[in-house]
Amino acid sequence: MYNKKGVTMKRKLLKALKVLSISILVLILIGLFFPTWTPKIIEENSISVLEQVKINGTDHEIMIRGKNKSNPVIIFVHGGPGCSEIPYVIKYQDLLEDNFTIVHYDQRASGKSYHFFEDYSNLSTDLLVEDLLEMTDYISDRLDKEKVILIGHSFGTYIGTKAVYEAPEKYEAYVGIGQMSDVIESEIESLNYCIDQAHQMGNYKDVEYLQELREDIDRGEMLTPRNYVRKYGGTSRQFNDETEILKGYLFGSEYNLLDSIRFLISVNKYQGDLLEEAINDSLVNHVTKLEVPCYFIMGKYDYMTTVKAAKNYFNEIEAEEKEFVIFEESAHYPQFEEEEKFYEWMCEKFIK
Repeated sequence: MYNKKGVTMKRKLLKALKVLSISILVLILIGLFFPTWTPKIIEENSISVLEQVKINGTDHEIMIRGKNKSNPVIIFVHGGPGCSEIPYVIKYQDLLEDNFTIVHYDQRASGKSYHFFEDYSNLSTDLLVEDLLEMTDYISDRLDKEKVILIGHSFGTYIGTKAVYEAPEKYEAYVGIGQMSDVIESEIESLNYCIDQAHQMGNYKDVEYLQELREDIDRGEMLTPRNYVRKYGGTSRQFNDETEILKGYLFGSEYNLLDSIRFLISVNKYQGDLLEEAINDSLVNHVTKLEVPCYFIMGKYDYMTTVKAAKNYFNEIEAEEKEFVIFEESAHYPQFEEEEKFYEWMCEKFIK
């Protein structure tokens, strides 16, 4: 028997599904190609730009923000490798923008600086250092500065320390936040911390699993799994770093969906090789003297790059002026977790 009502309902359902499918496709396309920007700063001599510039033969995404271009200039070198801070960092630098002009850039093959059809077969930490030195020249010329302040965070300290070592004349000072040092020493300490915390919490399966990793970590063949470092409070204390980063990548005005895809591809393809270089060519063996003021800022609970390993490295560095600073309420992100304290410290050091 012919059921006209059933056929009509089926047609309505198919039509609704078609409309839904088209709507989802449109939303995806909008997300992929939606224009990106950084919020404007309305001041007479301010700057707030998000754009690509060609540095050392490839396009780099840069974000420059500050209320007065005459203020001291900071270049931030992000960590990861491959983990841009552009999508979320302005939430934590509003105070700094009062007294500094702040430059962030996505490193070669990272985030918005990853280009789908570009050849990255020559990507290396040395090439990233070359890029940073040329970026410094570009920023110094653009903002009419003889020297800039260089700040590295996490893996960015590996690139930043080498850059300052190679060309100290370009920099007013070096600030290492979550400073890398002897990676194997740091990772062994991180592993021991996680095992101790797991013991205290009665998580004996975690203890057993982490103990199985000891030989590989001792040989420098792997890092302490970051999900365990995060689980036991060695990544951040004052906010959830994963949530903050995810919100920035998905909902920040500086990144669209296509940019987030670039980020995921680049991290997956290149992070491991760059970390392996940092492990095999430790800063401890490469840089033991800096000809600029040198400051290490560490969160007390940082077990991504541990305080003890960083302090041991700091003690070996020769510099006319150096200071080791511990932020008591933070872990791997003291510049975000204790942003007011970081701002005050920066002003004390660099605002005359």
